[in-house]
Amino acid sequence: MTAYLNGQYLPLAEARISPLDRGFLFGDGGYEVIPVYSHRPFRMDEHLRRLQTTLDGIRLPNPHSIDEWHDIVRHIIDQAEFEDQAVYIQVTRGADSKRDQAFPKDVPPTVFVFTAPMVNPSPAQRETGIAAITAPDIRWGRCDFKTVSLLPNVLARQLAVDAGCVETIMLREGYLTEGAASNIFVVKNGVISTPPKDHRILPGITCDVVLELAAQHNAAHEVRPVAEAELRSADEIWMTSSTKEVLPITTLDGHPVGDGKPGPIGKTMYAWYCTFRDEVMRRA
Repeated sequence: MTAYLNGQYLPLAEARISPLDRGFLFGDGGYEVIPVYSHRPFRMDEHLRRLQTTLDGIRLPNPHSIDEWHDIVRHIIDQAEFEDQAVYIQVTRGADSKRDQAFPKDVPPTVFVFTAPMVNPSPAQRETGIAAITAPDIRWGRCDFKTVSLLPNVLARQLAVDAGCVETIMLREGYLTEGAASNIFVVKNGVISTPPKDHRILPGITCDVVLELAAQHNAAHEVRPVAEAELRSADEIWMTSSTKEVLPITTLDGHPVGDGKPGPIGKTMYAWYCTFRDEVMRRA
């Protein structure tokens, strides 16, 4: 498997990064994951814009132009045998000669890119839905930046694993924010709702697709704050992400969501998403 590291293409197993890299020492960097369908990257420019927002937010100059990123990602995709992929991009502030929290001067960033097979939910998960738990959102105040400092997300995800669940839905000050690795939608009385994009939530590309499909098909939907009580009384809950696509959550904190089965609106949305994926994503 081929990787890109600081201007070189090389086997992934041979990629080496300094232990003084600030991504390793401080989690000082940003990342992106670009879904690839039939060797075609989906909304690469949107992902690269989100990467730019992250790099701007942490004051790290982008080491590549849009065209250069396209060339790098395209090369990595073409070297892989599998058609559906998840391309990972990471940019850190580089490796200084000493460990100091202040930004180093004249240190080039570390740029690392590789790809892996896309892993989607199993047919059984789609058929029955998945279980989730809730937990307080203990992350920092700029969750809209996609940084490599993911320890709170890791801890939240592990809470789900320990409980035999797939996802942890996070709550802050009585309101839904997002999942440990997903955006969250709720349905009540036929209306689809999801929290607005702000500093507490990572703006999801798949979330945008779902909202676009809802608008295209005239499905009732709202982008607004969602209270914890609304989450717990929802008729349907979905999680969305590049790899999970649109996945129903049918159990929350051990209690059934609605009737405990994937709901009709979620099934319809996933059908719309599949059509969009096959007609647009695979032919982009």
